[in-house]
Parts: sequence; C-alpha cells; structure tokens
Amino acid sequence: MKIDLFNHILPKPYFDRLVDIIPDKRMLARYPLLPTLWDLDAHRAMLDEYDGYQQVLSLANPPLEMLAGPEDSPALARLANDGMAAICKAHPDRFPAFTASLPMNNPDAAVAEAERAINDLDARGVQIFTNVKGAPISAPEFEPLFDLLAERDLPVWVHPIRGPNHPDYATEEASEHEIWFTFGWPYETSACMMRLVYAGLFDRNPGQKIITHHMGGMIPFFANKIALGFEQIFSENGKNPLAERAGLKKDPLDYFRLLYADTALNGSVASTACGHAFFTSSHSVFATDAPFDLRGGRDFIDGTIGAVDAFQISETERHLIYAGNARNLLKLDE
Repeated sequence: MKIDLFNHILPKPYFDRLVDIIPDKRMLARYPLLPTLWDLDAHRAMLDEYDGYQQVLSLANPPLEMLAGPEDSPALARLANDGMAAICKAHPDRFPAFTASLPMNNPDAAVAEAERAINDLDARGVQIFTNVKGAPISAPEFEPLFDLLAERDLPVWVHPIRGPNHPDYATEEASEHEIWFTFGWPYETSACMMRLVYAGLFDRNPGQKIITHHMGGMIPFFANKIALGFEQIFSENGKNPLAERAGLKKDPLDYFRLLYADTALNGSVASTACGHAFFTSSHSVFATDAPFDLRGGRDFIDGTIGAVDAFQISETERHLIYAGNARNLLKLDE
C-alpha cells in the first residue's frame, strides 16, 4: 500500500466558486489543461491505473486568504472542507482522509474551522502555507492553531507560497524566469521552518507534528550550514548565540530532525536520497504533488515511486515511508 500524503484537488462546488473569485484570471484558461485537478471522474480514473495507491487530499493553490478577506474566507474554507470530506466519504478506498484548509487571515476563525473540520468532518490535520499574505506563521496570533493540533496529536501540513510579485532583487518589481517558484518555494519552506524553530514551537509543544512539502526545501542540503550559525563562528565558547538568546533547549538542528518531510521532488532520485539521508525513514513520508505535471499526476506518481524504490533500505523501512508513517501520523486504520 502507498498513501500519498501531499497531493491536490479542487472539489467541484469549491472550483465553481473559485472561477468567480480567483484574482489571476489566466488560471481559468489553464484549468481545462489539467482535468485531474478539478474533474473527480478524471482524477479517479488516473488513480485506477495504480494498485494499492491512496491519496490524502489537500486543497490546491492559491491560499484562501488570497481569495477573500477575513470576513469571507471562513465560508470559503467551509465550502472547500465540506467538498473534500464528501469525496472521502464517497470513495474511502481511494481517499482515506483529507487535510483541512483554513482562513488564516482570520486566526480565530481558523481555529474554529480546524475544530469543526476535525470534529465533524474527520479531517486528519490542517494545511497552511509558509506565510499569510507576507506574515510569518510563527507570529503569536497563530500559536493557538499550532497548540490545537498538538493537543489533538494531528499534523500540520506546510505548503510553500510565493508569487511572481516577489522580486528576485530589491531594485526590481517582479520575479523573472519563474525564480519565485523554482527557488523561492524551497527557500520559503526553509525560512518558515527556521522561524518556527526559533519561535520555540517545539519546546512549547514537544509532540508537534509538521509535514514539510518537497522534502523540507533546502534543509537537507544545507544541514551542516544550519548547524553552524554565522555568529557562532566568532563565539568564544563555541555555542550558538542565536539559540541561546532564543532560549532554545536543544541544538537548532535537533529541532529540524523532528520535522516530517515528503518525497514530492518531481521524481529526482538524487534529491530524494539527500532528503532521506537527513530525515531518515522514520520521518520521511510518501507524497507526489500530483496532479501538477504534464500527464495529470502520472509523471510524479511514477517518478516518486521510482525514487523511493531506489533507496537501499529494508522493506520494513520502505513500508514506513510508503504507508506506515502516514498511518501513525493520521491515525488511519490498516
């Protein structure tokens, strides 16, 4: 069995509403090119090509807070979560669970919707993004949400977000050559995790479970750089001054190893191996980022399975990555 923990869908009622309110109208011309994103029949037909393969559903970009103000985003979240819950209820053999989307520009409503989705719809966690319209999710106003998920012992999926309006250089107005996407998203993930660590999240909630998209972004490749801070180079006692000022109880790198990282790396064997070497089998989870490829998800599914199968590990460890860790995190039955 393979349980895909990070993939995306647009439930039909939500998709119909999105067509009316999405700011970037260019997307309306692109949606027909990817029917597995919004057409459930096409989506299920694609899944039927794979035996023993299930998806834990999450909503596709853009974040809800980019679509509606704080007064209207809660209703949009309810529409999205009700839609994903209905899909899971109708097709539990393919979709055993979903992760709830939240109106993060309304922190109180976000907590309320998380509670509703978990209690009433059986959501097995929440999906948020690396920033909320430019605000870090490590900000104090979002602490109650993290505390709730820690109390429920359910994970927080963190998806990177950055757009072309984020310039590559301070003298420019916009990003070029899709740098915002290719390199901006891994940076967003890495910076977000660093901010959560230094905000003391894991000291406050030792059991907090975070699932980072795309194998933790830059974290595995730059692990040794994370371990040695710039100020630490000039420290007389060899300790990390930043960690001491933040009051962290452990070495910063120890907190990064508490994260769970998914295998959604477009099927790259070398990149996936690098991530696995850092996070290990116990904190790596299978995910594909389907259906965002040229074949409606098939390229990512095939490529990611190939990358995981290339690991020189025991079958017990491979099972953990493919399904065991997902079942433990989401409390899914065999």
